[in-house]
Amino acid sequence: MKRILVSACLVGQPVRYDGTAKTVSDAILQAWREQGRLVIVCPEVAAGFGTPRRPAEIQWRRTGDDVLAGTAAICDDAGTDVTSLFIEGAKHALERAIAHECRYALLADGSPSCGSSYVYDGTFTGARHHGAGVTATLLAQHGIRVYAPSQIDELASLIERNA
Repeated sequence: MKRILVSACLVGQPVRYDGTAKTVSDAILQAWREQGRLVIVCPEVAAGFGTPRRPAEIQWRRTGDDVLAGTAAICDDAGTDVTSLFIEGAKHALERAIAHECRYALLADGSPSCGSSYVYDGTFTGARHHGAGVTATLLAQHGIRVYAPSQIDELASLIERNA
């Protein structure tokens, strides 16, 4: 059975920075959960962040690639550099994915950890740009295909074809 790494907030766990979930109500996701396919993780909580916590963004309109390369930082809205915790959380998620032989991940978009199609630009104004977060980037660097909730049908089709 193909297992899927999934952001904890997408399955209803209130682990987001503001103490809420970002629950995806989709029959496909529910079926995967019932089949035991999901490996649930919140990289930020795994790294030691509390819930709720200060919002954080990748600075300077950069991406997870830049953070992992050491050329960008992640700061919270008070200016505290929290880069090392985000990297630690990404490593934890990768370890879980490898341990459970996940070839796919379904991650919450926009997050400095899990964003796969966009992240926020570091100004805390709601402005976003194309790019991926640290966890999504690290997973992709290790051959794990990352999808946003808006791509769940595409992911389901791929899993079905490769079953």
